[in-house]
Amino acid sequence: MTAPLRLVIFDVDGTLVDSQVHILGAMRNAFGHANQPVPTAAEILGIVGLSLPEAMFKLAPHLDLATREMLVEGYKQTYMSTRDHAGEQTTSPLYPGVRDVLDHLAGRSDVVLGVATGKSRRGLDRLLEAHDLARMFVTQQVADDHPSKPHPSMVQSALAEAGVGAEHAVMIGDTSYDMEMGTAAGVLTIGVTWGYHAPDVLNRAGAGQLIHAAQDLPAAMLNLWGKN
Repeated sequence: MTAPLRLVIFDVDGTLVDSQVHILGAMRNAFGHANQPVPTAAEILGIVGLSLPEAMFKLAPHLDLATREMLVEGYKQTYMSTRDHAGEQTTSPLYPGVRDVLDHLAGRSDVVLGVATGKSRRGLDRLLEAHDLARMFVTQQVADDHPSKPHPSMVQSALAEAGVGAEHAVMIGDTSYDMEMGTAAGVLTIGVTWGYHAPDVLNRAGAGQLIHAAQDLPAAMLNLWGKN
């Protein structure tokens, strides 16, 4: 029997690339310029993956909408300025082993790859171009076109674009939002522990399995689909 086509959907920040320093710097600058108390590193990293308006609401729910919109614009400006100056490969390097795993999966005839990210289309395009990854992903879902995670819209659109049923797909990410989004869309989930949410947070959010190194992903996928 021919193996079914599988869709592997990746989060980006905290899963494929380590943009922690870049994100922290941009967020601190945005709050500082707005004369607002700067959130802690843990608080900032806790919102990675959300759309920017949703992230600012979680970080500063007491502020009015106009101030939160100012924070969003301040973050964007600092983020883009730093990226343009230092380069994407410096501000958002791939995690160890990620490139090898992506190359392996992209070379399989029974797997197609996608991304579902809180990044904008412009931001994702820049990152994928810098790392020469755009050709790998048959479906690319961004914050511009969807409600913020953990709403299942991104995964649902990825399934439709790839022509793959939910039972043959898996969402891979480092945050509770990724796990909740995948579960809400009816796909399997794998949490990665090298990102921004702790393993116990991923487990509580419904991670089907946790992995601690990129090279463990193929075996984890086999294990989950073997049970499916």
